[in-house]
Amino acid sequence: MTLRLVPRAEPLQSMRVMAPLVAVALTLIAGLAMFALMGKNPLFAYQAYFIDPISNANGVSELLLKASPLCLIALGLAIGYRANIWNIGAEGQMYVGGLFASGLAIYFHDNDSLWLLPVMVVAGACGGCLWASLTALCRAQFHTNEILVSLMLTYVADLLVKFMVYGPWRDPLANNFPITVSFSDSALFAPLASYGWSMWEGTRINSSVFITLTLIPLAWFFMERSFAGFQNSVTGEAPLAARYAGYRERRIIWFTLLIGGAAAGLAGVSDVAGPLGQLNDRWTPGYGFTAIIVATLGRLNAVGIVLASLLMALLYLGGESVQVSMQLPKAVSEVFQGLLLLFLLATDVLVNYRIVSTHQMVGGRA
Repeated sequence: MTLRLVPRAEPLQSMRVMAPLVAVALTLIAGLAMFALMGKNPLFAYQAYFIDPISNANGVSELLLKASPLCLIALGLAIGYRANIWNIGAEGQMYVGGLFASGLAIYFHDNDSLWLLPVMVVAGACGGCLWASLTALCRAQFHTNEILVSLMLTYVADLLVKFMVYGPWRDPLANNFPITVSFSDSALFAPLASYGWSMWEGTRINSSVFITLTLIPLAWFFMERSFAGFQNSVTGEAPLAARYAGYRERRIIWFTLLIGGAAAGLAGVSDVAGPLGQLNDRWTPGYGFTAIIVATLGRLNAVGIVLASLLMALLYLGGESVQVSMQLPKAVSEVFQGLLLLFLLATDVLVNYRIVSTHQMVGGRA
């Protein structure tokens, strides 16, 4: 007896909801086996990986600090993904957003004005939009594949950052290290502890998280309640019906890619003007790529993306935790991310297909 995949008459909505949960469960089971094969007690390893990193206020603050840019980028990507516009270059758009913001922080280094940080935020969003507009232009005007264009532009953006920190923006007092000057206080997001929240005293969490908290309900409203969000969904699910209804494909391409670029640019600002406080050649957080998994795991839904970003942030922290406490490679977190994506893609197949045996097919019950 063999098994075959048979298309469903229509997608199974319950499986669409269950697939991420099943994928997480299978990832945890595979993780137990992985730690056992590495000669570690799986239960102790799981405590070090999932519990110890968030056992105190500093751990929770680090979780939120990493989840914030992941959530921000994933929300922007989800808007495009709903319209079948596959922006894979959010990492590069984040780099350019951080580059634009850093330029202002460096140029106005001795300026203590209150307007500097808000202008940096706007510049970061504009930088992400500008970089995403190159992909939008190629897709809308020349019908190129936005996946390849956006991905290749990521490497160009990375080289731009390295060019600036090795060249014109390098701090002359840094002993030839490729870093910029440290940003002034007026160009940094203030720590939450400075607002009188004593629970965050001594932690790195800062006011940049308010950008994400503000955009979560806005993204939810756009995707679930606005007419433009409905147009996006129709374009992605039924492109022929969208054309018949008069929806302009080029407008949707430009809009979704620019929104994704702006969100990634904001994440870049929150990182360089937050925990980093300067720009350097080692700034490769990988948030733009991980956010693709977050958006997929969150089912392109704002609430799901929030939960998925917290999970992915925990995987980051867990990798750092077992590296210190159990002398395991930090790449363990990347293995967990890969397993999660693998199982998610596998379980997603069951949304549109069902498994039947050849015996059932011969018996006419397929």
